[in-house]
Amino acid sequence: MNFAQFPRRKYIHTPTPIEPMPALSKRLGKDVTLYVKRDDLLPGAGGGNKTRKLEFCMADALEKGADTIITCGAIQSNHCRLTLSWAVKEGLDCHLILEERVKGAYDPDASGNNFLYQLMGVKSIEVVPGGTDMMAAMEKKAVELSGEGQKPYMIPVGASNAIGALGYAACAMETMVQLNDMHLDIDHMVIPSGSAGTHSGLVVGMTGMDSGIPVSGINVSRDKQAQEEIVYKLARETAGKLGITKKIFRDTVVCFDQYVGPGYSIPTDAMVEAVKLFAQTESILLDPVYSGKTAAGLIDLIRKDHFPPGAKVLFLHTGGSPALYAYMDTFRK
Repeated sequence: MNFAQFPRRKYIHTPTPIEPMPALSKRLGKDVTLYVKRDDLLPGAGGGNKTRKLEFCMADALEKGADTIITCGAIQSNHCRLTLSWAVKEGLDCHLILEERVKGAYDPDASGNNFLYQLMGVKSIEVVPGGTDMMAAMEKKAVELSGEGQKPYMIPVGASNAIGALGYAACAMETMVQLNDMHLDIDHMVIPSGSAGTHSGLVVGMTGMDSGIPVSGINVSRDKQAQEEIVYKLARETAGKLGITKKIFRDTVVCFDQYVGPGYSIPTDAMVEAVKLFAQTESILLDPVYSGKTAAGLIDLIRKDHFPPGAKVLFLHTGGSPALYAYMDTFRK
């Protein structure tokens, strides 16, 4: 896979570590050995997986002469935090469109990412109702800013387009180099599946390298069929952009939707248990929206013997722990 053909900002200078999780593996009491890929340690204000995607998206924006970034997400969006952080580093203005997916949930004085948006000097925040056409909302903002003489560049939710997904195709390559250097034969990889860029990029990368490692996504919002179709479509687009001729088969895209709960960003008992288990066994902080629900899915699959005895399973930690501080009441119950 040739990533040098695309403009790219080099925000990441060393691979994120792959670490064993012996205490958590022992606590679960099954013959499954757990490892974690620590993308929560990526650079950016608070870390997280979107930095990989933004290496490509921000480079594309700069190449096109943009001086302003517009992006969107939920009210405690880790993606918005990281996009803003890299815009600040690049000297670009940044405007956020936040979707209030749970009515009445937005609090401008909230902790977590909402506080960090203000701290980093976001140029504007527009809060729109759940179900709003977010691309249309960003386009409207772009027209407004263009009329003021600015050159805006729109990054979709999660930086999940074929440009952003390149970041996780590259991560697949990074991961395989690490596993080979560690002489570690992983049987399965479990990841969050949300806006689809991370999931589709990893599917493309693992397929392109003939890794033989299946990748399972734990959904954080949609039902299984809808999410798998979104991931599959973006995976094919990304493979085409990279010039990968190896076919991406539909059955390589696997999602589990049992762990979403009442809806996106709404806490579940299983998520709370998973966040506490990771914190109290491995001193790893998860976030309540993505990695927390993904960990809940991972733990449940292990308890239900989804993985064969002796399996080695790699969990992708996509970061987002700053959002924990907006959910303190949930964990103090």
